[in-house]
Amino acid sequence: MLIPTTKEAPSDATLISHKLLVRAGFIQSSGGSGLYNLLPLGKIVLDRVRAVIKEELDRAGCQEVHLPIVTPISLWDETGRSNKFGDELLRFRDRHKNQFVLSPTNEEAMVNLVRQSLKSYKQLPINVYQINWKFRDEIRPRFGLMRAREFLMKDAYSFHSSREDMVREFELMEETYKRIFRRLGLDFRVVEADSGAIGGSGSKEFMILADSGEDTIMVCESCEFGANVEVLSEENSTCPECGSNLKRTKGIEVGHIFQLGTIYSKPMRAEFLNQNQKLEPFIMGTYGIGVSRIIPATIEQNHDEAGCIWTDETAPFRVDIIVAKPKDGRQMEVAEEIYSGLREAGVSVILDDRADKRYGFGVKIKDFELIGFNYAIVVGKDIESGKVELIRRDGLKREKIEIADILERVR
Repeated sequence: MLIPTTKEAPSDATLISHKLLVRAGFIQSSGGSGLYNLLPLGKIVLDRVRAVIKEELDRAGCQEVHLPIVTPISLWDETGRSNKFGDELLRFRDRHKNQFVLSPTNEEAMVNLVRQSLKSYKQLPINVYQINWKFRDEIRPRFGLMRAREFLMKDAYSFHSSREDMVREFELMEETYKRIFRRLGLDFRVVEADSGAIGGSGSKEFMILADSGEDTIMVCESCEFGANVEVLSEENSTCPECGSNLKRTKGIEVGHIFQLGTIYSKPMRAEFLNQNQKLEPFIMGTYGIGVSRIIPATIEQNHDEAGCIWTDETAPFRVDIIVAKPKDGRQMEVAEEIYSGLREAGVSVILDDRADKRYGFGVKIKDFELIGFNYAIVVGKDIESGKVELIRRDGLKREKIEIADILERVR
């Protein structure tokens, strides 16, 4: 498997996640500023995160679609955002001189999809989403995947016949997002936020708590209340929900939900026939998650001096089997039996059978610690007494266990 681990971190890396993801062989620079190749381990983690997001959205009744990353600029002209969005909007012309953009977000394109498809209040509400690559021509891309120019984003858009129904869906998406981030094993807060360039009358951000976060937030010490300092004065030290103390902390934004109203549907003349057979614009909500950003954010929150510590849902493999002496036929035989047994039981497992003298036992342990698989099973001389060593990556706790008990313990 292609896992090019290294002792050296990129010279431009300042965040620990950027350093570790490169050193552990998850990502590599593609040569362009803010552009990265996802190597096999990185792609596995991304797919795991994507799967959790899709499962929860589908459970909530959302429907997945796929839009081109290339969008005609004429759609952006309809809302006036082609001028407002600035230089982050990468524009180009095709051979026929038609002008397009590489989509940084897809409000206009999704409104265009729905206005061609839905005509009556009887077809509402609907929530459609995609998990697709976006591009923003950042003036100063930095921090690895945290602020890359190309990124994977989940963007969902709901369409309603009333504001009350849009608020209902907004609240459903808030609960759905909470389930997503809980399943991913992340410590997060939902904070009242500024709607910024997307617009709308109300929005909430989902912040992964980490000392390296760019956003300063105020969180309650007793309840779940949180607010961005943009919408809550830093001098306000009392929680408006329960009256307890507020404390200042840092967060990494990984999700944002907006109550849009008609801010996009009205200028784009995206309308439906209401119960009185009169045309009115769709009332909308929009809901985004930075899928690829969750990868570095997870490591910013979960790491130690030795390397990455992935959560149960995000680890590229749950178990790393390390053979102390690969040239020992019996050790390899036992290791392969354990490997096959775990795979058949549906446990994601990788077997480190490197036998080259450059990859001694110490190197394999260091790679396990750097990469951050949930567990290592060391197959060594203890097999003579029917045992192996189990190492839990979080805390690096070690214990000897019976080979017959491996599956039960890992589960």
